[in-house]
Amino acid sequence: MADGKTDSSVDLLLKAQVGDDEALNQLLARYLPRLRRWARGKLPSDLRTMLDTGDLVQDAIVRALPHVNTLEVRSERAFEFYLQRAVKNHIIDLRKRANHRPLREELPENKAADLTAPDQAAMTAQALDRYRRALARLTKEDREAIVLRVEHGLDFKQIAKRLNKRSGDSARMTVRRAIVRLAERMARLPPRR
Repeated sequence: MADGKTDSSVDLLLKAQVGDDEALNQLLARYLPRLRRWARGKLPSDLRTMLDTGDLVQDAIVRALPHVNTLEVRSERAFEFYLQRAVKNHIIDLRKRANHRPLREELPENKAADLTAPDQAAMTAQALDRYRRALARLTKEDREAIVLRVEHGLDFKQIAKRLNKRSGDSARMTVRRAIVRLAERMARLPPRR
């Protein structure tokens, strides 16, 4: 904030694109509630058993943040539209995965496993390597928050207990901030050669 005025979303986005973490946090605080409201009901009912709207939004943001510096800023709502597109794309990805998942009773016992294409396996391995390297550079609390949520799938009340937070909402904010920092670090890490 400058002189008691709130920065415009365009100003914040431009600052975030050059690495201003506080500007990015302000943008996320401004748009996350709107994005959650917008995303409510967008998740098809058959996918709702897999994750809730908050998880959907959080996962989409984690995927989108490393690319925020490529976003072309044309309007005050550019960041909001960018995040909405990220959520839509995540829903499409989930739908594709769900459609390609065979039913358990349809799988013959002697079916050979599908092999992952080498380029996909390499990309997955690189992404996992960047995730692990970026995770290692976070504070202990950030690492624990992310591991408990992303890798162990704990809900925010459980995370609050583990991290000695006063509430599930406090744990949710801790996880959200940790994921933002993780995404920033992942975006800065060059792939290993």
